[in-house]
Amino acid sequence: MSGPQFRSVVAVFACQVHWGDCDPAGIIFYPTYFRWMDAACWAMFAGIGYDAKRMRAEHLAMPLVSADCRFLYPAEQGNHCEVHSRIEHFGGKSFTVAHEVLREDGMALARGAEKRVWAKFENGPGTRLRGLAIPAELKALLGGA
Repeated sequence: MSGPQFRSVVAVFACQVHWGDCDPAGIIFYPTYFRWMDAACWAMFAGIGYDAKRMRAEHLAMPLVSADCRFLYPAEQGNHCEVHSRIEHFGGKSFTVAHEVLREDGMALARGAEKRVWAKFENGPGTRLRGLAIPAELKALLGGA
């Protein structure tokens, strides 16, 4: 990827493998990883003061425009995990969040990424959504330049 390089803040989101999250072979059902990555992204933003309540009040949004995940290692019910998330890249109006899912013993179970757009509803939820330039303050809070 091109663009400015920086040392991003790493946010950690705790999760656990529950009944129904994986099959007997230890393969985690793929929507589970995407659910964890989404929750980790929202937790990262809440951690810097942009929780869902503030986002709604200011008519802000960060819609997901693409996501991917590579499965690396099996897990089993009861495993405690952490999703380590960081901003990998800032564009003008979009950003990429890199995620790594680690089991309690440090084994990487999966790696993925989400591309999101920083946006605002013109007149509140349900109205037209427009991409916005990512504010310098937000970049700074996330470890960007």
